[in-house]
Amino acid sequence: MLTRKAEDYLEAILNISEQKGYARIRDIARALSVTPASAVEMAKKLDDKSLVIYRKYDGVTLTPKGKEIAEIVRDRHEIIRAFLEIINVPKETADKDACIIEHELEAKTIEQIKNLVRFVQSAPDYPQWLKHFEIFCATGVHSCKPGERRREKKGKGLRFSH
Repeated sequence: MLTRKAEDYLEAILNISEQKGYARIRDIARALSVTPASAVEMAKKLDDKSLVIYRKYDGVTLTPKGKEIAEIVRDRHEIIRAFLEIINVPKETADKDACIIEHELEAKTIEQIKNLVRFVQSAPDYPQWLKHFEIFCATGVHSCKPGERRREKKGKGLRFSH
């Protein structure tokens, strides 16, 4: 099991490598707002775990195993960020919060968030409930009239329909 910090380093190395074609210690340190000495220390630890190849003057390269983990972490980050943006969290805040949340959620929770994000993003038109949610966020009042909502019991939970 990797620490949150180690996962952040792997994700940063992946992102930097894809943007620049390589990842140097100074790039990693800048991306994570840490000192170069801290980045070297973590690069050595990740090298010891065979997740990266660290060469003092050549920078840091992900191993296949390190790249696989980094892609999983980045996928979780992107899914959570997209979910937060759907619920109107400002982009910058969504990105910061996704970085925190991505390490803490169970795989099943991530999968369900991913399903919701894909569902919303693949909707043919802007979903009415999403517009209702925006109105609710702005006003604190549900836009449906009280008599328009009815509760239906289905399976385990309650479902609301118009």
